[in-house]
Amino acid sequence: MTPAEVEAKLLRGPFHQWLGLKVPEVGDGTITITATWRPEWVVNADAGYTHGGILATLVDLTADWALVSRTGRGVPTVDMRVDYHRAAMQHDLTCKGRVVKAGKALAVCEAEIFDDEGRLLASGRGVYAMPKA
Repeated sequence: MTPAEVEAKLLRGPFHQWLGLKVPEVGDGTITITATWRPEWVVNADAGYTHGGILATLVDLTADWALVSRTGRGVPTVDMRVDYHRAAMQHDLTCKGRVVKAGKALAVCEAEIFDDEGRLLASGRGVYAMPKA
């Protein structure tokens, strides 16, 4: 699938549209997604950093959509873990995902979220249910 094809599928979801997602790169089991910063992401008005739930969302959807690059469609999340490495400030984000292992019933995928200076903000791993043939 091309980046444009994946982006068109991804943006069918209104929440994904609200996140301001774009797909500049797709490979076999890999993906890069960018998210356009929004003021509504701020959880602490004084410090101005992004809510961890936004980062967790981006980890989940980036890992999931790395798998879409192979399956051609979204799949349900079975389990997910997120590690937070530093506060995400008011900048666009770059999300990189990859398939670690795709089995018959389950797949394991990872994602990393970076700020505009390339600093790692969050990372995580998810387990996803493979589509039935």
